[in-house]
This record gives sequence, C-alpha cells and structure tokens, in this order.
Amino acid sequence: MNSPAASISKPITRLRIGVATHVAPSATLGSNESLQDLLQVIDECVAGGEIKIIIDLKAVQSLNSLAISALMDLQDRLMKIGGWLKISGHNSIVGEVAEICGLSDYITFLDNDQPQETLESDEVSLGPGARLGDILVARKLVSQEKIDQALKLQDRLGKRMGQIIIDKGWVGENDVLRALGEQLGVPFVRVRPGLFDPHTAALLDKNVARRLCVMPLFRVRSTVYLATTKPQDMPIFEEVSESLQCVVRPVLARKEDIQKLLNESISIDDMSFDMVGDVDEDFAVIEGVKNDDYSTIDEVAAGSPVVNLVNSIIQRAVHDGASDIHLEPFRTHSRIRFRIDGLLYEFTAPRVELHPALVSRLKVMANLDIAERRMPQDGRIQVHTQGRSVDLRFSSLPGLYGEKVVLRILDKNQAILDVNKLNMSGENLASFKELLGSNHGLILVTGPTGSGKTTSLYAALNYIKSIEKNIVTIEDPVEYQLDIINQNEVRGAIGLTFSKILKHVLRQDPDIVMVGEIRERETAEIAVQAALTGHLVLSTLHTNDAVGAVTRLIDMGVEPYLLSSALLGVVGQRLVRTICPHCQTNFLAPPELVSRYNWDGDVKLARGDGCNECYDSGYKGRTGIHEILRTDGDLQKLIISSPSRDELSDYLAQRDFHNLFSDGLTRVLEKSTTIEEVSRVTSI
Repeated sequence: MNSPAASISKPITRLRIGVATHVAPSATLGSNESLQDLLQVIDECVAGGEIKIIIDLKAVQSLNSLAISALMDLQDRLMKIGGWLKISGHNSIVGEVAEICGLSDYITFLDNDQPQETLESDEVSLGPGARLGDILVARKLVSQEKIDQALKLQDRLGKRMGQIIIDKGWVGENDVLRALGEQLGVPFVRVRPGLFDPHTAALLDKNVARRLCVMPLFRVRSTVYLATTKPQDMPIFEEVSESLQCVVRPVLARKEDIQKLLNESISIDDMSFDMVGDVDEDFAVIEGVKNDDYSTIDEVAAGSPVVNLVNSIIQRAVHDGASDIHLEPFRTHSRIRFRIDGLLYEFTAPRVELHPALVSRLKVMANLDIAERRMPQDGRIQVHTQGRSVDLRFSSLPGLYGEKVVLRILDKNQAILDVNKLNMSGENLASFKELLGSNHGLILVTGPTGSGKTTSLYAALNYIKSIEKNIVTIEDPVEYQLDIINQNEVRGAIGLTFSKILKHVLRQDPDIVMVGEIRERETAEIAVQAALTGHLVLSTLHTNDAVGAVTRLIDMGVEPYLLSSALLGVVGQRLVRTICPHCQTNFLAPPELVSRYNWDGDVKLARGDGCNECYDSGYKGRTGIHEILRTDGDLQKLIISSPSRDELSDYLAQRDFHNLFSDGLTRVLEKSTTIEEVSRVTSI
C-alpha cells in the first residue's frame, strides 16, 4: 500500500516493498516535531509487524545531533525485536555527517548516488600508524624522491613534514590532512554549513573555542565530535570534556575553516568581526527614499557592528544569488536563511537577543516605524553593492517570539529581460513570439508563486515595446523599471486596486496593457473586455498548468463566450534547478527509466555530486520549463461549453500536447537538470 500518515502535520510517505517498508520524510529532520512525525510513522509500522525499515532521506539536506541520536535509538529498538533500519537516498552532506559520527558504522547506508569526495587511490589504505610519507606515496600524490627531500628539510627547518609538503605546493592541504587523518585514525572533514549542528556548536563558550581553535560539530548521546587542528592534543580534549561534561572525539579540520565558522556565530556582545569578511567599499545604503529622490547616499559608519552585520548579510545574499533573506526569531536563537534557486539554506544562527537590533536597523533602512512591533509592515530598501543598485522589499510579520522579516531581493543584473534567454524550446519560443505579435487579445502566464511568471512578462514587454506603442503596466509592486513603458503600482491602503487602476488605464489610450496578476472577478472581467476591444492584454494567473487558466477564469465569473473570443493563449511554466557545472558527473540511465520514457538505446544523463560552489546540493542556477496552449477553433468551441477539467484534459490528450513534464524531460536529456528535479516541480 502507499499511504501517507494522516494524523501527522507533514506528510511522510510509507510504502511496503517485499520484506522492507520504505519511509520517506518530505521535510527536514531538524526539529523535534519533524522527528516525532517520523517516529509516529515508525510506531505504526512496528504495530503492523513491519520491523525492517528503510528511511529515504532524499528530501533531507542534513542531519543534526537530535536526528542522529534518534536514528541510533531507532536501530537499537528495531534490532531488539528482530528487525533493522537502513538509510537510502542520502546526499553527500548526510553521508559525511554519518562518517564523522560513526552513524554509517551503526546503520547500513544504501544507494548513495552522491558519494563523498574520494581519492583516486581509495583502494590503497595503510591504516593508522603508517608514516605520513608512505601514505602519500601509496596514494600516488607525491613521489618518494619528494618525501626524501622533505625529510632532509624537516631536520633543517624544524617543521612538520606535512607543512613542508604543503608549503612547497607538492600536495594540496586537504589531501595532506586526509592522509594525516588516516595516520592518526581520525576522520578529516571540510567543516562547512551542514556538517555541524549550530546548537551543538553553541554549547562551548566562543572565547574558549577561539582560544583552543576547536568547534563542537555534533553531540550524539554522551559524545561530542570536536573539530580541531590538533587531534593529539589531550589537554584540549580534557578541557572541552570537563566544560561540556561529555566524552570528546577529535575530528581533523583546517584551521581556516574552524575560525571562519566561529566568526560567523555572532553574539550580542561580540560583533566586531564581519560574517562574510569586510564589507566592500562600494556598499552603500540609499537612505530616505522619498519623492523618488535617490541622490542622498549615506556612507555606512564602520564603527556600528549591527549596521555592519546587516550590510554583510545583504551583501552575502546578493553575492550568492539569493532571491530572499529570512530573519526568524525563536525561543533560544534567531535564524537567518537565504532562498537560493528556490530552496532555503541556513546561513547563520545568531543569539535571539540580537534579533530586535537587526529588525530595527532594517526598519530604519526602509523608513518604517521602529516602535511599531504589533502590526505587519511593508517597505522598500535600496542598496548599492558590487557596482550596481539592488532593490529589497521589506516585509515584517509579528510572531510568538518577535517579528519575522523577509527581504525580497530584486537584482536587475539577475533579471532576464530578453525572450530569447527564457530558455524556451525552439517550438515554444516561436509560438510565444507569434502570440506577442497579435494586435489584441489576452495572453496569460501561469504557475505557482516563484515560478518566474513576472520575469516572462517583463521579457515579453521588452520584446514588443516600441516608440509607436503606448504600453501601460499595473503591478504590485513594480519590480523593475523599463524604458518607454508607463508603470503603475497598486496601493491597497488607499483603495487603488488592480481593477480600479485598470479602469482608468483603459482611458489612457493604451495599445498594450500588462496586469501583474488577475486575482478576482472584477479584474478578470475588465481584462477580458479590454482584450475584446482592441487591446493586447498580458497578465499572470496562479494555476498549476496552462489549461487550468480556462477553468479558473470561468470559476471567477468570466462568461465563457467572452473568454473564448478574448483568449489568445496560455503559457504554463516552472523553474527547475540546473546541475552544478563544477561537480557534474554523467551516468547511464537505468533500464527501467529508459523503458518508462521510451528512450532509445543507452542514454547518458547527468547529476551533481555536491560541492562548495552549490551548497553541496548538486544544483546551481535555475532554468525554465514551459508549455504553451494556443486557442484554436476547436478550443474556442470547447470553452463556450464551460468545460470541466477532465474535458480539457481529454482535449489535450487527443492532440499530443507537449506539457511541462515533457519539456522537462527534454532538459534532462540535454543534461541540464535531473528527473528528480523535474518531478519535484511538476508534481508528477
């Protein structure tokens, strides 16, 4: 059977295959609530006699101390009753965490199709106690002659052999440290976000951590795994063990990695350093934006730590290509997350006492009332960084532990304002341009929030704009300013809605009207009437696919006979993450996949293994997949009959409609994305 657990807050898929039951959490295991959801499903399995469990961690980006301990406890529990627990679908980060904490020795990990970093000579392992030079030679990283030369220099310079080899550039530092880890019998890790638990890292006083150059990574049961540059320095472990009242196990790491992450964990009294390094000299906040006067630019005072912290967060988010910054308060800590390529990644977790100061600074930048903390507030911030101006939309929402703030980043340099760069297939691009060449009618772009609908409309306007045409837009808000286009912004506070502005716009002799979004009946009816009276109207609609726009507008109250005459076509779209070019690897598609999609012969696909460039996700950047439904005579007749969704689906099936998933499969065969990513965004 395939049944989601109905009684839990987040769906967890449960599927019995042979003797094993596969359980797939659909969200992170980073909270006690999500773990309880998982354990509740396991309880149901055990109660039904299902004691051999495989947990699919495909949707889990990383594991924290709580999750690791819970998985170990679960293995103990299942083994006592004759069962077992295994893990599948994990990414490289989860694999490394399991190696660090010994979880992979405790639980079997299956199907790791995103392996950790491996050496070309992994099969060569001399084990603990071997000489460092012998390990490096066995791994073919350096010649014996170089080792002999290093031995002579060691006596003369008084340096360790490993440091001499690194200084000479014969072997990279990471490779030397891996070999040193093998020699000492401790794991080596490139400490980075995802490979440590922020709550565990906060257990040790920051001054002590900096003095010893150590960082607690995970606390599993009574053991803390401690990143250190000196895995043989027993006094360090004794001090940490006494402070944390636990057993300490060393994990070898680079000094620079430890120091960088310690510096990113900022406390209320220790903010003299910058989370992302020095703020660039060209970073400036455009303060007091009133009456469209952008001439006053306030140079940031370098002495203010909160100001520098906020600036560095914004600068890092812009640098990493984030679309949103989330600042969220909780009972014991605050959390800052970036949305990159559609998914949220935790950037840092400062102490909760710092949160009000961050919010107040952002409100000052957005010209808002810092004393108002009970009501939501919206505002706008402009900054100049990396040689360009960037707009930020500020939104605050009061919550249980304080105000949550979301900053939407509108970076003109990242905007795609050319239809030829929307990554449409040749056939779809030709159809889209043909639709835009019409003199009148309604063109809709559909998809969920964050699917790039507005970007497509801006690109369309850029394509059709000319000095001979009067183009007017109605937006909420205006995201990018375009030349020779009259842009208007909705102001709900004073009653200036989409429908009200649209009525007045039609008296301004427009040729082309762009309505940011059709949300209710009145706007829909006016847009359809405008399309029927000689105007080309472009708008967006929140539907899952192109054909859903027809039923949505009819449900809103638009007369079917009017819609059939007005509608030119609908573009459905999604954004899929593209494979990171820095860690892309190719592989042969499994036979069952080739058979399922009727591919011919051996088909090579691609995936990303995960690296520093892509937050270890295997993906970097996004591209669009599209479907275009054009209104022909047959579809017009069908619309007049006020068709159901099933009737419209049958209509498309008869015409072999190239839908979103089909377009996504084309991108998969082009090795630009993966089937898992296409399935995720199209829900197929």
